[in-house]
Amino acid sequence: MKKLLIVLWLIIPFHSSQALSLSSIVDWVKPLMPWYEEQPELTFELTDTKGSIFTEKNTRGKYLVVNFWATWCAPCIREIPAFVKFYNENSEHVELLGLNYEPENLEGINDFIERFSINYPVVLFDENTDLEYQKFGEIVGMPTTLVYSPKGELLQTFIGEVTIEDLNRFIVLSS
Repeated sequence: MKKLLIVLWLIIPFHSSQALSLSSIVDWVKPLMPWYEEQPELTFELTDTKGSIFTEKNTRGKYLVVNFWATWCAPCIREIPAFVKFYNENSEHVELLGLNYEPENLEGINDFIERFSINYPVVLFDENTDLEYQKFGEIVGMPTTLVYSPKGELLQTFIGEVTIEDLNRFIVLSS
């Protein structure tokens, strides 16, 4: 009997009020869950060394791998062959952007791209790209690699050298 009264006590206020949508219930409950933080939607516009423009819109539908690196960073250089191989095998389903994180001129970066046979888009650091880079969050170590789902949700942040196996754990491609 006590359980029935509790259930009725919970149902009657909803019955006599306007219909509630699921989203309004979720909005009401969110303040009660301090551990829940909704991620803001990622928006960016980056131009690579070849002039191609990449945005959250034209990368949607593919996994997005964003790698912050520098030419002086030894772990960054060690992971390049893995990125080259991974991009070569998966570019239909994955967009990989190499975001150079140092003041370097285009000629120097192009020489670096050629020397290491980089086959994925590379974005040169400057005052304009710095503002776009900040949209990905604070970079606390080199290299830093972010993996986003085809829907634009952040799946994983790696700080340090990344392997193909690391990428394959978060990027699920159907054969």
